[in-house]
Amino acid sequence: MKLITILIPAYNEEEVLYKLYHRLSKVINNITNYEFELLFVNDGSKDQTINIIKELRETDIRVSYIDLSRNYGKETAMLAGFDYTRGDALIIIDADLQDPPELIPEMIELWEQGYDDVFAKRKSRSGESWLKKWTSKSFYRVLQKVSRIKIEEDTGDFRLLDKRCVRALQQLRETQRYTKGMFSWIGFNKKEILFDRDPRAAGTTKWNYAKLMDLAIEGITSFTTFPLRISSFIGVIVSFLAFIYMFVIIFKTLFFGEKIIGYPSTMSVILFLGGIQLLSLGVIGEYLGRVFNETKNRPLYFINEYNGQREPYLKGLENLREYNNEREKEFNENK
Repeated sequence: MKLITILIPAYNEEEVLYKLYHRLSKVINNITNYEFELLFVNDGSKDQTINIIKELRETDIRVSYIDLSRNYGKETAMLAGFDYTRGDALIIIDADLQDPPELIPEMIELWEQGYDDVFAKRKSRSGESWLKKWTSKSFYRVLQKVSRIKIEEDTGDFRLLDKRCVRALQQLRETQRYTKGMFSWIGFNKKEILFDRDPRAAGTTKWNYAKLMDLAIEGITSFTTFPLRISSFIGVIVSFLAFIYMFVIIFKTLFFGEKIIGYPSTMSVILFLGGIQLLSLGVIGEYLGRVFNETKNRPLYFINEYNGQREPYLKGLENLREYNNEREKEFNENK
């Protein structure tokens, strides 16, 4: 039988984990022609999340878990799941049950038809404010216009990925990660399915506006240099207008004898030009900061435990492949 891994990143999700497990179990128990692995990635939770996951593993051999050494963020937690998955396909689903597990059979069916990336697109988003919906739509509209690759709008991480997509994503080891864009960047044969997104089953969202803004900046800076080009264009235009204004002042002074007056206007011009310069420096700083983070070449994460065993971080794709092959062999022997 083919093995399908269901990846669940979790951060402080103690209130919803039992509900998630029961709904997932109900779905996969009815799919008898596949084997499943429920791979939880505990992203440095401060509550009882890891203890609940360990409890689930004691009663269900299909449950696996990665306990990260601290909170690295969802994007890095998903990468850890990519590195440790054993399945022929990988399904990513949030722990909060906003993404319905009942779509999994349809995803698998489309995967068997030859699609490599079956992603769920939201028709509606219950439980979210008007402001959040509007800012999300505006962000995707801007990103789509400035990026050279097509990035699907109103899609999250809820999707099924073929093994070759997962192998491609394993090779993208950048520190500043925007995985939704990476799904589009790697290409392969894609198919969308539509669904109505539910409100959280329990608990509170971990995505405040500050984190969403940070993620938006990651998306723009990771997939386009358009802000740098805009800064250059603005600099050229402002410089051109400044030269014209300077020649107008000189001409009026020489030929009409007008006095050079206007302290307020002078200060306005100085402040305007200073603001443009600081804005341009800020844009350059965002890109430069990302270059700095990449050049440090630090490991993206460390693992505290993998299924009860203390695991070192395996650096390098070849080591990860060797590790995955050993785990897959061990899994087959235990069946």
